[in-house]
Amino acid sequence: MTRLETRLVHAGRDGLREACVHAPPIDLSTTYPVADLEAGTASFDALVAGEASAANPIYARLHNPTVARTESALARLEGSEACVAFGSGMAALTAVLMARRAHGGHVLVVRPLYGTSDHLLASGLCGLEAEFVTADRIAASIRPDTALVIVETPANPTVDLVDIRAAVAAAGSVPVLVDSTFATPVLQNPLALGARYVLHSATKFLGGHGDVIAGVVCCEDALAQPLRTVRAATGGLLHPLAAYLLHRGLPTLSLRVERAQANAQTLAERLAAHPRVARVFHPGLGTVRNAHLVGSQMAGPGSLMAFELAGGYDAAAAVMRAVRLMTPAVSLGSVDTLIQHPSGLTHRVVGAADKAANGITDGLLRLSVGIEHVDDLWSDLAQALDAAATVPAAQAA
Repeated sequence: MTRLETRLVHAGRDGLREACVHAPPIDLSTTYPVADLEAGTASFDALVAGEASAANPIYARLHNPTVARTESALARLEGSEACVAFGSGMAALTAVLMARRAHGGHVLVVRPLYGTSDHLLASGLCGLEAEFVTADRIAASIRPDTALVIVETPANPTVDLVDIRAAVAAAGSVPVLVDSTFATPVLQNPLALGARYVLHSATKFLGGHGDVIAGVVCCEDALAQPLRTVRAATGGLLHPLAAYLLHRGLPTLSLRVERAQANAQTLAERLAAHPRVARVFHPGLGTVRNAHLVGSQMAGPGSLMAFELAGGYDAAAAVMRAVRLMTPAVSLGSVDTLIQHPSGLTHRVVGAADKAANGITDGLLRLSVGIEHVDDLWSDLAQALDAAATVPAAQAA
């Protein structure tokens, strides 16, 4: 098998040489002519039932060739039989939850995880009872009606790591879904460790340029089929232009991840030594849960970190206001560096007690490090920390 860097460049490009084109084509059709009604009916039935393809795509909500090409590329990167793409990471998670309802009404969830994922699960909107547990309580919490175990590693926003092999062993026959958005296939392959589903908010590193919203689930064929049925019925499809942009970003994924990771390690070390920073959460410093998994489960510590300011909320708000090179915005995994306040933004919908129990304080900032020159990033961050120290608390609030 070719190495990952080569697969990133060539995955999903099958048939281009025969078609005498170099760039993958974009199919923007919403509907497809049905010249033979009997063949069209057979295609419709196959796609509604969750088949990966049919002789006629019929309608773009059921199938699109550009989306399918991107799915094949991502399946190859994760080493899965199939990949199903959706209009967002949340649409992807929702589809998995809806598909698992046929297997039970109970889901185990390990915190922390992305705030909107937490909110969706806690709300019961998908008709499932979500029980939030620590990773060491998975085995003891499995019930006869447990349909899924969900872990996010590295976790959002504290970058804690969960031992995937241990979670899979504890779950027994219950499938484990790993949200691997922070790691990407460059740093982590959950399916190889026993997980049954791996989910990515492809908006983040996989797209990598802040111009695509997408979500993907990689899994075996038998698990992918009901996901396609849910997608067809609910309209959670990925637009073909977004699929094209997502595919176009893949060849540089390893380069982007490696550069951003190196930058993050340097920034984490400098932040840890700064007098206005109370704590830095980064696997490369050994300051998160299960940091020992770097080098085994994960190929590297990644480019996400969180840091807590000694001045609490006032200092955090002032830093976000003072940065000039970094972008104060939610999301992550882009080529540029983004900084945001989890308690007030991405995790605002999580209850205060649950945030506190998982280290999401008012003084915590999350940093998604980009590929800029690290010294320029540090200059911006250092001046923002200095500026925060001079802002009166009332003004910062």
